[in-house]
Amino acid sequence: MDLTHHFLIAMPNLADPLFSGSLAFICEHTEKGAMGVLVNKPLELTLTQLFEQIDIELHRPDVAGLQVCFGGPVQTDRGFVLHSPLGSWQSSLAVSDDIGLTTSKDILQAVGDGHGPDKLIITLGYAGWEAGQLESEIVQNSWLTVKADPAVIFDRPVEERFDAALALLGVDYSMLSQEAGHA
Repeated sequence: MDLTHHFLIAMPNLADPLFSGSLAFICEHTEKGAMGVLVNKPLELTLTQLFEQIDIELHRPDVAGLQVCFGGPVQTDRGFVLHSPLGSWQSSLAVSDDIGLTTSKDILQAVGDGHGPDKLIITLGYAGWEAGQLESEIVQNSWLTVKADPAVIFDRPVEERFDAALALLGVDYSMLSQEAGHA
């Protein structure tokens, strides 16, 4: 199973407050584990405020008001930029041919200078799973999975992303059960 470039949609029975109601975008999934970022947990921090904190002037009005998201409980003091197009940054993981996850400051400097990727979200922290952990959580009915649509991440307001990902499956959240079914 390779869930790279897939969404994980939290099921109603996922009680962990960090992940309850969350939509995760999986950036890498191998036999060693998985890592991704939550894309629907906004923090009370805009890109303008973040750039002020890191002392970079922001010359991109198109992204100035975007909210920074809580990306997950690992390395919450570090920024992760999920972006399209891929580009060539100092420290990037190519998720697909057109989406990357970058942690180096050069991408932030480019955005500040009025350039950088056309589409982006910034998270503080990421979500990680050890080998077999994610597969086990899926078997336990903690997550629904669906191939990711970049438009859900980059073209939807943060509060619409969860329902938009569910719509990719043709599912209404109110119809989901907390109990797993077994044939």
